Amino acid sequence: MRRPTFDLDVLRTFVTGVEFNSFAKAADRLGRSTSAVSAQLKKLEEQVGTPVLAKSGRGLVLTPVGESLLSHARRLLELNDGIFQTLHESQTAGTIRLGLQEDFGEHFLSEILRRFVQTYPMVSLEVRIARNAELLALIETAGLDLALTWDTGHTSPYAEHLGETQMHWIGIRDTPLLSRLVDSPLPLILFDAPCVLRSAATQALDAAQIPWRIALTSPSVGGIWAAVAAGLGVTLRTRIGLPDNLTFLDGLPSVPSLGYVLHGAGEDPTPATRHLAELIRMSLQEQTVNFVGAQ
Repeated sequence: MRRPTFDLDVLRTFVTGVEFNSFAKAADRLGRSTSAVSAQLKKLEEQVGTPVLAKSGRGLVLTPVGESLLSHARRLLELNDGIFQTLHESQTAGTIRLGLQEDFGEHFLSEILRRFVQTYPMVSLEVRIARNAELLALIETAGLDLALTWDTGHTSPYAEHLGETQMHWIGIRDTPLLSRLVDSPLPLILFDAPCVLRSAATQALDAAQIPWRIALTSPSVGGIWAAVAAGLGVTLRTRIGLPDNLTFLDGLPSVPSLGYVLHGAGEDPTPATRHLAELIRMSLQEQTVNFVGAQ
């Protein structure tokens, strides 16, 4: 049996007339003649099979069926208009400036971009991979629309704490370094200061009265992994992007987890920017589930 289908144009006339409390005003608003509006209302009542309006003095009032229809009609029109708005926005050109810590940029970015372009193929992305301090400075000066950073305690007006991940001491498998702690300082491979992971590493070692020295600094995460893999020292990082030839080390002081924060540049982001922020949230949630499952 074929089900009847409501004409959204007719429903819009019905809703507009009720909201204006005048179908003459609705006709003017919608650019129609009063006779065309009357014909639409007649068509609507024929589809419903019962009157939706009743006379009351010189005016019209909703019948019980009309009240129910009004509620449904508004939802249908909101859904219809929302679909067209989303489709229109997805074809609107523009640019979003996204800043990421290297850890996130190297391992989350490709999947985020793939999902984003499916919805907003006309929007360009300018991605900046940088350290925390630079990203936060750019957010403060509106040089970025979004920035995903480590949580260093720095606050911004439109910051959202998304979660946290555990920090780990990392070295090569069967590393001989820990057995030599009595004889020499622990060699560390870290970023230059200021760096939240560098501070966490040195503070934990100082609290445990374990001597340390900076064996190598690198401007990139890839450089740190390479130096650790070469056996030059150990590092403190999260498990994000951990190479297969490196492992977590036991026997060193415990360290806390490290939070990550998504910073926005303003209180009224574009729909495309909001969508990108949601993709970042989803990606981090998926990674968190994967990390927990791998433990």
